[in-house]
Amino acid sequence: MKATIKTQGKQFSVSEGDILIVDRYPKTEAGSTVEINEVLAAGEGENFKVGTPFLTGASVKAKVLENKRGKKVIVFKKKKRKGMERKRGHRQELSVIKIESITA
Repeated sequence: MKATIKTQGKQFSVSEGDILIVDRYPKTEAGSTVEINEVLAAGEGENFKVGTPFLTGASVKAKVLENKRGKKVIVFKKKKRKGMERKRGHRQELSVIKIESITA
């Protein structure tokens, strides 16, 4: 079964067993289970359903495999002829999740 979910402001098309890298889920550790209730569409073939905007009673359960940090992004700003330079770095907090079950 396939589903389209919305989590943390982003949409993903998933099926059971998929591994996703999403923004960090707050207060979760590796091995914990996350339930996503914002399911936009789910099913296959004749049983495909589309929500308005979400399907009622549908949910996706996912297991957090690990919490990690992404690659470092360098933000460099400079104003020519003013002597102003600023260099900052940022690493995004990420969660790696595995889709375990989809109920529609």
